[in-house]
Amino acid sequence: MESVTKFHSLDEAITTLFGEHVHIVSKRPVFGGDINQSYRVSLSDGTAVFMKTNLPQNLSFFQAEEVGLKALRKTGTIGVPQALGIGIDEAQGISFLLLEYLVSAPKSSTYWEVFGRELARMHRADCTVNGEKMFGFPSDNYIGASVQINTPKRDWISFFRECRLLPQIRMADGHLDSGMRKQCIKLLDRLDSYLIVPEFPSLLHGDLWSGNAICGPDGKAWILDPAVYIGYFEAELAMTELFGGYRDSFYQAYHEVNPIDSGYRDRRDLYNLYHMLNHLNLFGGSYWNSVRRILNRYV
Repeated sequence: MESVTKFHSLDEAITTLFGEHVHIVSKRPVFGGDINQSYRVSLSDGTAVFMKTNLPQNLSFFQAEEVGLKALRKTGTIGVPQALGIGIDEAQGISFLLLEYLVSAPKSSTYWEVFGRELARMHRADCTVNGEKMFGFPSDNYIGASVQINTPKRDWISFFRECRLLPQIRMADGHLDSGMRKQCIKLLDRLDSYLIVPEFPSLLHGDLWSGNAICGPDGKAWILDPAVYIGYFEAELAMTELFGGYRDSFYQAYHEVNPIDSGYRDRRDLYNLYHMLNHLNLFGGSYWNSVRRILNRYV
Protein backbone atom coordinates (compact mmCIF):
# COMPACT_ATOMS: atom_id res chain seq x y z
CA MET A 1 0.00 0.00 0.00
CA GLU A 2 1.18 3.55 -0.68
CA SER A 3 2.81 5.31 2.22
CA VAL A 4 2.54 9.01 2.92
CA THR A 5 4.98 11.11 4.93
CA LYS A 6 4.17 13.46 7.77
CA PHE A 7 6.14 16.69 7.33
CA HIS A 8 7.07 19.44 9.79
CA SER A 9 6.56 22.30 7.34
CA LEU A 10 5.11 22.97 3.92
CA ASP A 11 8.53 23.88 2.52
CA GLU A 12 9.96 20.59 3.78
CA ALA A 13 7.11 18.72 2.10
CA ILE A 14 7.66 20.42 -1.26
CA THR A 15 11.44 19.96 -1.37
CA THR A 16 11.25 16.35 -0.17
CA LEU A 17 8.56 15.39 -2.67
CA PHE A 18 9.73 17.38 -5.70
CA GLY A 19 13.40 18.25 -5.21
CA GLU A 20 15.48 20.59 -3.10
CA HIS A 21 15.47 23.36 -5.70
CA VAL A 22 11.68 23.32 -6.12
CA HIS A 23 9.61 25.95 -4.36
CA ILE A 24 6.07 27.33 -4.34
CA VAL A 25 5.42 30.00 -6.96
CA SER A 26 1.77 30.72 -6.20
CA LYS A 27 -1.29 29.50 -4.30
CA ARG A 28 -4.72 30.02 -5.81
CA PRO A 29 -7.84 29.38 -3.70
CA VAL A 30 -10.14 26.63 -4.92
CA PHE A 31 -13.70 26.95 -3.71
CA GLY A 32 -16.22 24.25 -2.92
CA GLY A 33 -15.62 22.85 0.58
CA ASP A 34 -16.90 24.33 3.83
CA ILE A 35 -14.54 22.67 6.32
CA ASN A 36 -11.05 23.23 4.93
CA GLN A 37 -9.34 25.88 2.86
CA SER A 38 -8.27 24.51 -0.54
CA TYR A 39 -5.64 25.72 -3.01
CA ARG A 40 -4.07 24.98 -6.35
CA VAL A 41 -0.36 25.26 -5.59
CA SER A 42 1.94 25.98 -8.53
CA LEU A 43 5.58 24.91 -8.16
CA SER A 44 8.72 26.26 -9.80
CA ASP A 45 9.21 23.06 -11.82
CA GLY A 46 5.80 23.49 -13.46
CA THR A 47 4.02 20.94 -11.28
CA ALA A 48 0.67 21.72 -9.70
CA VAL A 49 -0.54 20.11 -6.46
CA PHE A 50 -3.81 20.34 -4.59
CA MET A 51 -3.54 21.46 -0.98
CA LYS A 52 -6.05 21.50 1.85
CA THR A 53 -5.35 23.40 5.05
CA ASN A 54 -6.94 23.73 8.46
CA LEU A 55 -5.89 24.65 11.97
CA PRO A 56 -2.92 22.69 13.38
CA GLN A 57 -5.16 20.93 15.92
CA ASN A 58 -7.28 19.55 13.08
CA LEU A 59 -4.54 17.45 11.47
CA SER A 60 -6.67 14.39 12.27
CA PHE A 61 -9.07 15.45 9.47
CA PHE A 62 -6.26 14.95 6.98
CA GLN A 63 -4.89 11.81 8.59
CA ALA A 64 -8.32 10.20 8.29
CA GLU A 65 -8.74 11.37 4.69
CA GLU A 66 -5.33 10.03 3.70
CA VAL A 67 -6.13 6.60 5.16
CA GLY A 68 -9.47 6.56 3.35
CA LEU A 69 -7.97 7.53 0.01
CA LYS A 70 -5.37 4.77 0.32
CA ALA A 71 -8.06 2.19 1.06
CA LEU A 72 -10.10 3.23 -1.99
CA ARG A 73 -7.04 3.30 -4.27
CA LYS A 74 -6.01 -0.16 -3.11
CA THR A 75 -9.09 -1.68 -4.77
CA GLY A 76 -7.79 -0.56 -8.18
CA THR A 77 -11.34 -0.15 -9.43
CA ILE A 78 -12.00 3.58 -9.78
CA GLY A 79 -10.14 6.88 -10.02
CA VAL A 80 -8.97 8.20 -6.63
CA PRO A 81 -6.43 11.01 -6.18
CA GLN A 82 -3.13 10.08 -4.54
CA ALA A 83 -2.25 11.59 -1.18
CA LEU A 84 1.31 12.93 -1.31
CA GLY A 85 1.91 14.10 2.24
CA ILE A 86 0.43 15.60 5.38
CA GLY A 87 1.87 17.78 8.08
CA ILE A 88 1.78 20.78 10.37
CA ASP A 89 3.46 24.07 9.53
CA GLU A 90 3.73 25.86 12.86
CA ALA A 91 5.13 29.04 11.29
CA GLN A 92 2.06 29.39 9.06
CA GLY A 93 -0.32 28.13 11.73
CA ILE A 94 -1.77 25.36 9.55
CA SER A 95 -2.12 21.64 9.13
CA PHE A 96 -2.10 20.52 5.50
CA LEU A 97 -2.76 17.68 3.10
CA LEU A 98 -1.11 17.57 -0.33
CA LEU A 99 -2.81 15.63 -3.14
CA GLU A 100 -2.14 15.09 -6.81
CA TYR A 101 -3.85 17.83 -8.82
CA LEU A 102 -6.48 16.53 -11.22
CA VAL A 103 -6.85 18.45 -14.47
CA SER A 104 -10.42 17.84 -15.53
CA ALA A 105 -11.08 16.73 -19.10
CA PRO A 106 -14.46 16.69 -20.85
CA LYS A 107 -16.65 13.81 -19.77
CA SER A 108 -16.44 10.79 -22.02
CA SER A 109 -19.60 9.77 -23.86
CA THR A 110 -19.92 6.80 -21.48
CA TYR A 111 -19.03 8.73 -18.31
CA TRP A 112 -22.08 7.73 -16.29
CA GLU A 113 -22.13 4.10 -17.39
CA VAL A 114 -18.41 3.64 -16.66
CA PHE A 115 -18.83 5.39 -13.31
CA GLY A 116 -21.64 3.01 -12.36
CA ARG A 117 -19.68 -0.08 -13.35
CA GLU A 118 -16.49 1.04 -11.62
CA LEU A 119 -18.28 1.89 -8.38
CA ALA A 120 -20.04 -1.48 -8.49
CA ARG A 121 -16.68 -3.22 -8.90
CA MET A 122 -15.33 -1.27 -5.93
CA HIS A 123 -18.28 -2.44 -3.86
CA ARG A 124 -17.64 -6.02 -4.90
CA ALA A 125 -13.93 -5.94 -4.01
CA ASP A 126 -13.16 -8.42 -1.23
CA CYS A 127 -12.98 -6.69 2.15
CA THR A 128 -13.64 -9.60 4.46
CA VAL A 129 -11.29 -10.03 7.42
CA ASN A 130 -9.79 -13.52 7.42
CA GLY A 131 -12.82 -14.66 5.45
CA GLU A 132 -15.29 -13.14 7.93
CA LYS A 133 -17.78 -10.35 7.33
CA MET A 134 -16.88 -7.24 9.32
CA PHE A 135 -18.49 -3.82 9.21
CA GLY A 136 -16.73 -0.64 10.27
CA PHE A 137 -13.10 0.38 9.86
CA PRO A 138 -9.86 0.09 11.85
CA SER A 139 -10.12 3.75 12.87
CA ASP A 140 -12.79 6.41 13.29
CA ASN A 141 -12.92 9.26 10.77
CA TYR A 142 -15.19 12.15 9.85
CA ILE A 143 -18.45 12.70 8.01
CA GLY A 144 -18.16 16.38 7.22
CA ALA A 145 -16.93 17.89 10.48
CA SER A 146 -18.61 15.24 12.65
CA VAL A 147 -16.72 12.31 14.09
CA GLN A 148 -17.81 9.07 12.39
CA ILE A 149 -17.68 6.04 14.68
CA ASN A 150 -16.33 2.94 12.93
CA THR A 151 -16.06 0.37 15.72
CA PRO A 152 -15.93 -2.98 13.85
CA LYS A 153 -18.92 -5.28 14.23
CA ARG A 154 -19.89 -8.56 12.64
CA ASP A 155 -23.54 -7.56 12.23
CA TRP A 156 -24.46 -4.80 9.76
CA ILE A 157 -27.74 -3.82 11.35
CA SER A 158 -26.13 -3.52 14.78
CA PHE A 159 -23.36 -1.44 13.23
CA PHE A 160 -25.82 0.91 11.54
CA ARG A 161 -27.83 1.26 14.76
CA GLU A 162 -24.93 1.77 17.17
CA CYS A 163 -22.31 3.49 15.02
CA ARG A 164 -24.44 5.49 12.61
CA LEU A 165 -27.94 6.40 13.81
CA LEU A 166 -27.48 6.39 17.59
CA PRO A 167 -24.52 8.85 17.77
CA GLN A 168 -26.29 11.30 15.46
CA ILE A 169 -29.58 11.00 17.35
CA ARG A 170 -27.79 11.76 20.61
CA MET A 171 -26.10 14.80 19.09
CA ALA A 172 -29.42 16.00 17.64
CA ASP A 173 -31.31 15.83 20.94
CA GLY A 174 -31.54 19.61 21.25
CA HIS A 175 -33.12 19.85 17.80
CA LEU A 176 -35.77 17.15 18.35
CA ASP A 177 -39.16 17.55 19.96
CA SER A 178 -40.56 14.93 22.32
CA GLY A 179 -42.48 13.19 19.54
CA MET A 180 -39.38 12.85 17.38
CA ARG A 181 -37.38 11.50 20.31
CA LYS A 182 -40.01 8.77 20.82
CA GLN A 183 -39.92 8.00 17.10
CA CYS A 184 -36.15 7.63 17.24
CA ILE A 185 -36.39 5.15 20.12
CA LYS A 186 -38.99 3.10 18.25
CA LEU A 187 -36.95 3.19 15.05
CA LEU A 188 -33.80 1.94 16.75
CA ASP A 189 -35.78 -0.85 18.44
CA ARG A 190 -37.37 -1.93 15.14
CA LEU A 191 -34.37 -1.52 12.85
CA ASP A 192 -34.13 -5.26 12.20
CA SER A 193 -37.59 -5.18 10.63
CA TYR A 194 -36.57 -2.51 8.11
CA LEU A 195 -33.02 -3.37 7.09
CA ILE A 196 -31.65 -6.60 5.63
CA VAL A 197 -28.39 -8.49 6.14
CA PRO A 198 -25.97 -7.95 3.24
CA GLU A 199 -24.74 -10.91 1.25
CA PHE A 200 -21.22 -9.45 1.49
CA PRO A 201 -19.55 -6.36 2.98
CA SER A 202 -18.40 -3.52 0.73
CA LEU A 203 -15.79 -0.83 1.03
CA LEU A 204 -17.75 2.43 0.85
CA HIS A 205 -16.64 5.94 0.01
CA GLY A 206 -19.07 6.97 2.72
CA ASP A 207 -19.98 10.49 1.54
CA LEU A 208 -20.62 10.04 -2.17
CA TRP A 209 -22.96 12.90 -2.95
CA SER A 210 -22.54 14.47 -6.40
CA GLY A 211 -20.01 17.07 -5.21
CA ASN A 212 -17.51 14.37 -4.22
CA ALA A 213 -17.17 12.94 -7.72
CA ILE A 214 -15.42 14.89 -10.47
CA CYS A 215 -14.39 14.22 -14.04
CA GLY A 216 -10.66 13.49 -14.11
CA PRO A 217 -8.01 13.79 -16.83
CA ASP A 218 -9.16 10.51 -18.40
CA GLY A 219 -12.73 11.71 -18.90
CA LYS A 220 -13.94 9.30 -16.18
CA ALA A 221 -15.24 9.82 -12.66
CA TRP A 222 -12.78 10.23 -9.80
CA ILE A 223 -14.02 10.14 -6.22
CA LEU A 224 -12.61 12.30 -3.42
CA ASP A 225 -13.21 13.60 0.13
CA PRO A 226 -14.09 10.15 1.52
CA ALA A 227 -15.58 9.08 4.84
CA VAL A 228 -14.54 5.47 4.28
CA TYR A 229 -15.87 2.41 6.06
CA ILE A 230 -16.95 -1.15 5.31
CA GLY A 231 -20.72 -1.41 5.11
CA TYR A 232 -23.62 -2.33 2.84
CA PHE A 233 -23.50 -0.87 -0.65
CA GLU A 234 -27.16 0.16 -0.40
CA ALA A 235 -26.12 2.87 2.05
CA GLU A 236 -23.73 4.29 -0.57
CA LEU A 237 -26.33 4.19 -3.33
CA ALA A 238 -28.77 6.00 -1.04
CA MET A 239 -26.25 8.80 -0.50
CA THR A 240 -25.77 9.21 -4.26
CA GLU A 241 -29.47 10.04 -4.53
CA LEU A 242 -29.25 12.98 -2.10
CA PHE A 243 -28.72 16.54 -3.31
CA GLY A 244 -29.41 15.96 -6.98
CA GLY A 245 -28.45 12.36 -7.58
CA TYR A 246 -26.83 10.74 -10.59
CA ARG A 247 -28.23 9.89 -14.02
CA ASP A 248 -30.40 6.84 -14.55
CA SER A 249 -27.72 5.30 -16.78
CA PHE A 250 -25.34 5.27 -13.80
CA TYR A 251 -27.70 3.09 -11.77
CA GLN A 252 -28.53 0.84 -14.71
CA ALA A 253 -24.84 0.18 -15.37
CA TYR A 254 -24.19 -0.33 -11.66
CA HIS A 255 -26.98 -2.93 -11.50
CA GLU A 256 -25.42 -4.89 -14.37
CA VAL A 257 -22.28 -5.49 -12.29
CA ASN A 258 -23.74 -5.53 -8.79
CA PRO A 259 -27.49 -6.21 -8.76
CA ILE A 260 -29.62 -3.89 -6.64
CA ASP A 261 -32.30 -5.64 -4.57
CA SER A 262 -35.88 -4.72 -5.42
CA GLY A 263 -36.48 -3.63 -1.84
CA TYR A 264 -33.69 -1.06 -1.87
CA ARG A 265 -36.03 1.90 -2.37
CA ASP A 266 -37.95 0.93 0.77
CA ARG A 267 -34.70 1.25 2.74
CA ARG A 268 -33.09 4.21 0.95
CA ASP A 269 -34.51 7.01 3.10
CA LEU A 270 -33.64 5.15 6.28
CA TYR A 271 -30.00 5.03 5.23
CA ASN A 272 -30.15 8.71 4.39
CA LEU A 273 -31.54 9.53 7.83
CA TYR A 274 -27.93 9.27 9.01
CA HIS A 275 -26.86 12.04 6.65
CA MET A 276 -29.90 14.20 7.32
CA LEU A 277 -29.28 13.99 11.06
CA ASN A 278 -25.65 14.88 10.47
CA HIS A 279 -26.66 17.91 8.42
CA LEU A 280 -29.12 18.90 11.13
CA ASN A 281 -26.31 18.68 13.68
CA LEU A 282 -23.83 20.59 11.54
CA PHE A 283 -26.02 23.19 9.85
CA GLY A 284 -29.14 23.54 11.96
CA GLY A 285 -32.88 23.75 11.55
CA SER A 286 -33.16 23.85 7.76
CA TYR A 287 -32.81 20.04 7.85
CA TRP A 288 -35.40 19.53 10.60
CA ASN A 289 -38.26 18.86 8.19
CA SER A 290 -36.20 16.32 6.22
CA VAL A 291 -35.48 14.40 9.41
CA ARG A 292 -39.14 14.59 10.44
CA ARG A 293 -40.35 13.30 7.08
CA ILE A 294 -38.10 10.26 7.25
CA LEU A 295 -39.10 9.47 10.81
CA ASN A 296 -42.78 9.77 9.88
CA ARG A 297 -42.27 7.35 7.01
CA TYR A 298 -40.92 4.56 9.19
CA VAL A 299 -42.49 5.03 12.63
